[in-house]
Amino acid sequence: MGKGQRILVAMSGGVDSSVAALVLKRQGCDIAGAYMKNWINEDEIIGECPWEQDITDARAVCESLGIEFTVVNLMREYRELVVQYLLDGYTRGLTPNPDVMCNREMKFGVFRAWAKAKGFASVATGHYARRVPSAAVPGGWDLIEGADKNKDQSYFLAMLRQEQLADALFPIGDLQKPELRQLAAEAGLSTAGKKDSQGICFIGQVRMQDFLRAYVPDEPGPIVRAGDGRVLGTHRGLHYYTLGQRKGIGIPSNTDNQAYVVVGKRAEDKALLVAFDSPEAPGLWCSEIRVHGLSWTGMPLTGACRIEGRVRYRDPRVGLSFEPGADGSATVRFETPQRALASGQVLALYDGERLLGGGVYL
Repeated sequence: MGKGQRILVAMSGGVDSSVAALVLKRQGCDIAGAYMKNWINEDEIIGECPWEQDITDARAVCESLGIEFTVVNLMREYRELVVQYLLDGYTRGLTPNPDVMCNREMKFGVFRAWAKAKGFASVATGHYARRVPSAAVPGGWDLIEGADKNKDQSYFLAMLRQEQLADALFPIGDLQKPELRQLAAEAGLSTAGKKDSQGICFIGQVRMQDFLRAYVPDEPGPIVRAGDGRVLGTHRGLHYYTLGQRKGIGIPSNTDNQAYVVVGKRAEDKALLVAFDSPEAPGLWCSEIRVHGLSWTGMPLTGACRIEGRVRYRDPRVGLSFEPGADGSATVRFETPQRALASGQVLALYDGERLLGGGVYL
């Protein structure tokens, strides 16, 4: 950062963003904190939406650090860019990833633009990821995995673009989680022992089924066993289910205690396809898939190559061959078959620890 340039820290009310602000403050940076007010659960969906407590906690940390704090109301933009994206996807039978899109469209989209308009040069967040000078993009940046491999959040940043990365700072990317909590405790930050949020991006502890029930009408259909076409029951709506799901299908295991798993959705008759959970379950495992809407953190891949990918946040990187198309899509062939790659989810692409970008499963 250039001397005299201001940094806006996205304060979520959690310990990670609190320590991000602490680290920058100790480095002598000119910082302020802001809470993105995106959702207040005015529709009274079942579940905890702790936005008021989060604002209180974020404000307390900023007061402790002696920095300015403000609340930025982005509720309208959040509904348009994230909630509608989520609902449109589920309505079409997809399984969208709101967290990835929230980072691209909100934190490093609308919020970044607000910060720039207010004179801030960069936005800092509490992501476990690291930004380093790029060897491939002159004057640009690469994003690499966080030092704490158990907390690495580079997957959720897979759809960022180079211009967004240029304005992003990740102050806690070199820290381990226990070390981070210790820093917070030693500094007397009120969030030092606060539990990490596990809910939908910026919404809180709301179950996805409860969220969808509030906005997407039920459209019942048959539960069909893939292979022999036997009807096993009735479901409430395809949007409640995702590929690979075992619990909550509503049909019992067989006499050999084999559990059913969702292996597909058939739009024409609203059928939910299931099979016994095994390596032979039709449609559950795949070695080749198409991805679309490719986005690159650095230079795009323009030729066939062998790289790695992370198919879900908690999954390890796996080897794959990547063959780009002419329309922002690509064919991906995995070295080993992958389980339950649901349409609408995100594949993050890597060269070792370095994040290359990502795309959405067709």
